[in-house]
Amino acid sequence: MDSAQQALGWAVRDSSSLFSPFQFTRRENGPEDVTIKILYCGICHTDLHHARNAWGISVYPVVPGHEITGIVTAVGSNVKGFTVGDRAGVGCLAGACNSCDLCQDGLENYCDKYVFTYNSVDTDGTVTRGGYSNFIVIHNRYAVHFPEKLAMDAGAPLLCAGITIYSPMKFYGMTEPGKRLGVVGLGGLGHMAVKFGKAFGLKVTVISTSPHKEKEAKECLGADDFLLSKNEEQMQKATKSMDYIVDTVSAVHPIFQLLNLLKVNGKMVLVGAPDKPLQLPAFPLLFGRRMIGGSMIGGMKETQEMVDFCGEHNITCDIEKISIDYVNTAMERLEKSDVKYRFVIDIGATLK
Repeated sequence: MDSAQQALGWAVRDSSSLFSPFQFTRRENGPEDVTIKILYCGICHTDLHHARNAWGISVYPVVPGHEITGIVTAVGSNVKGFTVGDRAGVGCLAGACNSCDLCQDGLENYCDKYVFTYNSVDTDGTVTRGGYSNFIVIHNRYAVHFPEKLAMDAGAPLLCAGITIYSPMKFYGMTEPGKRLGVVGLGGLGHMAVKFGKAFGLKVTVISTSPHKEKEAKECLGADDFLLSKNEEQMQKATKSMDYIVDTVSAVHPIFQLLNLLKVNGKMVLVGAPDKPLQLPAFPLLFGRRMIGGSMIGGMKETQEMVDFCGEHNITCDIEKISIDYVNTAMERLEKSDVKYRFVIDIGATLK
């Protein structure tokens, strides 16, 4: 970098995945950039994968974090949409080519030259570092205005968990009031699917292997029904009862019985990412003219649309707020699914 500014974060330096304080440099705010003082950053399961090099792509030291909310502190000379003092958010994307058909259509997340917010190679050849830090400098195209009505701590995970659910529900037309939605898994993504489903006016059924989650689903999140997927009688009774299914499970699991829950012309979308291939049976698809697809986050226009929708409907994540020095314990608990439903680091108050 020709010019740089000192940043402070927490990083993991090897696959031991232990985090500790880390000083590094970020570029100075350029003509197209905004600088954001980070107040909160959610912890995504992806952060754990990168910390442990589970996918074999980690470039250490890694500063994770792509569920960022904060306050704009500097604005480049060519930036029109932001001013100092604005509430802003940053999600998974920090860049793309900005010129291909996908980028022109607002689908930067599918661009071949996308740049992720951390552990990715930026246009200047440096490795990006994320929101477990005191500030971030980012091209203004990849920042969103964060609604005044939304809490910035509970709203931070919307920048990943929220858009990961919102984008496929919109694309696959899972928004018709009165239709029936099945949500497989009740974690960080699943609980957001319940909330978006209810906001769209759907009848929501949570499908889980854990019987204790029935109370959470119905009483805490407002789900209309609950299916214990290990209960063959319940699953059989629910055959052809659902218009849509959002499958949020990231572990390998059978999907035959899930497809049978769909009505004729039903749609199922995968947003979890199992590390091994799933078995895809043909007959439930053929005999029900059912559709199965996948999705990942969303482009920047849609991400702004999503947070605005959340502002209108008062949708945030259910979180456990933690200090930055709790992050190692949080990772251990996250691996055990011991959180409801998202850890959020109070960066502004605890990163000193």
